[in-house]
Amino acid sequence: MSEEKKVIVFALGSEQYGVEVEAVKTIERMQPMTRVPKCPEFIKGVINLRGVVIPVIDLRSRFGLPETEYTDNTRIIIVSAGDYEVGLIVDSANDVIDLDTDQIDNPPEVVGGIKAKYLRGIARIGDNGLLVLLNLEQVLNKAELLQLSAFHEEE
Repeated sequence: MSEEKKVIVFALGSEQYGVEVEAVKTIERMQPMTRVPKCPEFIKGVINLRGVVIPVIDLRSRFGLPETEYTDNTRIIIVSAGDYEVGLIVDSANDVIDLDTDQIDNPPEVVGGIKAKYLRGIARIGDNGLLVLLNLEQVLNKAELLQLSAFHEEE
């Protein structure tokens, strides 16, 4: 039995990605970040969002894609990951769409150089469009989640 899921569509380069609306808290414009020492390179720092300190990850860097300059379209998508919130830097956040679960296939092993473990599925949209759905639990691995949760406890 199929059901509908609302998905926020965002871009990294020419590729379209999606994350389920339930996981998204807010979408913010780029803002200054405080760098955190001894963090992986893809963790760009932390922001203070309405009194909450949130670690921010550059998804391009996390996925091994070439980094680019941030523009007026660059956004930080604040998502729930485990017990806390994380910001994901994306090139642009474009749309919210309804996806039927029948449209979602399991991901192939590698899609555009991104390992399948980061992906929840590939959705067919329109006549020949594809949307890559992220597996948020895998975008950060357990060791990185522990490192970030330890940082949160220091606050």
